[in-house]
Amino acid sequence: MVSLGAISLGSFQTGAILLAGLFCYDIFWVFGTDVMMTVATKVEAPIKFLYTAPPSDTPKDYPFSVLGLGDVVIPGLFVRFMAKVDEVLQPKNLSYFTTATFAYGAGLAACFGANEMFQNGQPALLYLDPSLVGSALACAAVNNQLSEVWEFEESSEEKVEEA
Repeated sequence: MVSLGAISLGSFQTGAILLAGLFCYDIFWVFGTDVMMTVATKVEAPIKFLYTAPPSDTPKDYPFSVLGLGDVVIPGLFVRFMAKVDEVLQPKNLSYFTTATFAYGAGLAACFGANEMFQNGQPALLYLDPSLVGSALACAAVNNQLSEVWEFEESSEEKVEEA
């Protein structure tokens, strides 16, 4: 979390747009080409995390689930950003950071589940991005802070501290 704190998304809208763009990018490169699967299964470099696939009766060509570095770092920046939203807006009902953390876990579980169900590589951001942005907006609605979250900028943190 400390190293992710050194990078700033700037605003909620910037984070949502970045995730939306990477959502489309990831889907295209996983389903539209064989580039991502080739990189995931053939390239040995420190750009991926390997998780042993659960035991199965069906033999697999590649016995791992792969999570790319971008599937951790970019959503991680958004989760860290939601911690800053928590600090500034101080929600009454639900914590934005806690909600985002659980949403990341749920999105990851959905991705790994789909990977096993379809026996095919899945773009992690297909599951992570909607769970993160959707949960943040749902949390904002529960906290009655939808417009504050949507318009939140990290520079607003300084304005609150000065007041």
